[in-house]
Amino acid sequence: MPTRFSRFLSVLFLMACSLSAVAEVLVVTDSRHPVQGIPDARLIELDRAARIEAELSAKLPADPERAAYAARQRVQDPELQRRLQSAYQGIAEARSLNLAKVPAVVVDRRYVVYGDPDVSRAVARIETYRRMQP
Repeated sequence: MPTRFSRFLSVLFLMACSLSAVAEVLVVTDSRHPVQGIPDARLIELDRAARIEAELSAKLPADPERAAYAARQRVQDPELQRRLQSAYQGIAEARSLNLAKVPAVVVDRRYVVYGDPDVSRAVARIETYRRMQP
């Protein structure tokens, strides 16, 4: 027959397993809705691609031919291409989740907390909810 202490340890172990069972934390937001506390979360900024594209056209020469040449040079930068690809992939992923508003904290592509800029607090709310489920 298990003692109270061994039952207590079992409950603690199950809670720890539950907390570590979070496979993925995804934060979807934009520059108008900053978030904090995202150490282990993946961040998708919905307006990131537009900001990168604005960088491309910033400070171009007034002469159209020189401006076109400068823009082509900028677009050929592998780092810029990687950033744009990542931004657009994030946008596609966020759209696939059918989120209603930002910021949105998504855990395991199943649980969502909207409107909380504190990611740690949102994840804690989700974990509390999950523990209460049968």
